[in-house]
Amino acid sequence: MFTGIILAVGKIAGIEQKSGDCRLTIATGKLPLHDVALGDSIAVNGVCLTAVELGAHYFCADVSNETLSRTILKTAIVGAPVNLELALTPTTRLGGHIVSGHVDGVGVVTAKKADGRSIQFKFKAPDMLAKYIAEKGSICINGISLTVNDVDGAQFCVNIVPHTLKETTLVDAVVGTQVNLEVDLLARYMERLIKGEAAAISHGGITEELLQASGFLG
Repeated sequence: MFTGIILAVGKIAGIEQKSGDCRLTIATGKLPLHDVALGDSIAVNGVCLTAVELGAHYFCADVSNETLSRTILKTAIVGAPVNLELALTPTTRLGGHIVSGHVDGVGVVTAKKADGRSIQFKFKAPDMLAKYIAEKGSICINGISLTVNDVDGAQFCVNIVPHTLKETTLVDAVVGTQVNLEVDLLARYMERLIKGEAAAISHGGITEELLQASGFLG
């Protein structure tokens, strides 16, 4: 588990293809690795990866086909910057929100403009994720815990303050940049709870008929 508070910006130092998936080498920059052990989790652009090799200033992680298919790691190139966060501990300040590191889909920057000293970004999420994104709710973008300002269908806006912009990869984001999205964990579980017993047989989302049958509508 993570909090969405980025500790360092590293970069992809190597990509090794392995039988259809790959192993990444991540140069960790200022990320503190002194208490990281083999098998520990590290979030890379919001993707929870397991350290299988450790050095003083790098780690290696295997990336499965499932992860490649759902994240921007499938288009990763050597030298690309990445947001890094170590896994949550019992003594960590929960400055963001609970982040699992399990990316739900890939979004894209559709607009970017100055808003006071902040930068307002507009993103387009995959249509299937739109129902989980709420005004003033939390969302994780490339591993960064952010608050949604407003929502219009599958598009939503966030404001990035100067410190966050400087300390994350969003400083280089432009219209057309793809990003990893993880919706609020509570929203995903709430859908399953509302569906109740129907969750065992239903492959669809929440419908008006389902809400009425479950007693949520009169």
